[in-house]
Amino acid sequence: MNKADEQAVCYSGGLTMPSILSSPRTGGGFTSLTRPAPPPARDEDLLAQYRGGDRSALDELFRRHRLLAYRVAYRLLGNEADALDAVQEGFVKVLVHLDSFEGRSTFKTWLLRVISNAALDLGRQRGRQDFLSIDAPEAEEREGLQPLAETNPAVGLERADLRGLLEQALATLPEAQRRTFVLHADAELSYREVAEVMNISIGTVMSRLYYARQKLRTFLTRRMAVGP
Repeated sequence: MNKADEQAVCYSGGLTMPSILSSPRTGGGFTSLTRPAPPPARDEDLLAQYRGGDRSALDELFRRHRLLAYRVAYRLLGNEADALDAVQEGFVKVLVHLDSFEGRSTFKTWLLRVISNAALDLGRQRGRQDFLSIDAPEAEEREGLQPLAETNPAVGLERADLRGLLEQALATLPEAQRRTFVLHADAELSYREVAEVMNISIGTVMSRLYYARQKLRTFLTRRMAVGP
């Protein structure tokens, strides 16, 4: 791996706007026509392009999945700085081991396996495996990683309170259940995809999700009944 390849883990890559064409029409003047955008390339196609020497294809892959990777890392760590470090570390590992990816799973599930492992490893190193911050990340410090702020302040505060409670509830789960829940609920992976990421059976995924939901429901019910 050379230096140029390492730099590909940076959050780069802009969006290509559709071409605007001007065509003549009867009576003078021009009509602006928008050429339909081509369908996005599949992850597998981008990997093939990268292996064929197109480094920009790797930039697009990382750009495509960076938000999802960050969301998983943040849910597992509950800390903005640690989550960003985990994503960066995970992307570096993906780059280093990209040649070993054989396509037995989708690139997304393989990436999330690497990212979630990196997040949990970092959490253990920094003593955060049983701690989740209740502070929401600041969107203005990380453009594109968070949705736009709620325009109604009261609604925004309610959502922040609920988010804080959920993150505290997640902190009560054992690591395996928390990771399973985050991959299914936040990354929106199917049971089969979660099983592939964690190298467990679908039955184990279902069992962990059942107990995780029970614990989360119990925690949230008690906390909301007691109040702040």
